[in-house]
Amino acid sequence: MFSDEIDGLLVELAASLEPSQRRAFEAAARAALAAAGCSGCGAAYRLLIPIQRAHWDPPSDERLAHSGPRHRGGKLVNAPAISADSASGLKSARSRWEGA
Repeated sequence: MFSDEIDGLLVELAASLEPSQRRAFEAAARAALAAAGCSGCGAAYRLLIPIQRAHWDPPSDERLAHSGPRHRGGKLVNAPAISADSASGLKSARSRWEGA
């Protein structure tokens, strides 16, 4: 009933789903395709995307949500600001004017 392109599209869209969700998605997708009488792969894709999203549960990433470089800080975040009259501040000011 369906072309090889549409069968390939079903397999591709179902690849990211869990096995139990994959079977439910394929059943719902085949029913929707039969009811709509899709003429091609593009129309099938537009029809199947909302069905695939309804069957997909994103993985929980709470464990990783607050990790990474921006949450660890660094020497620029944790150290005090450089004052203008410190050795580093004077050197920085001199180098800015020397390049101009």
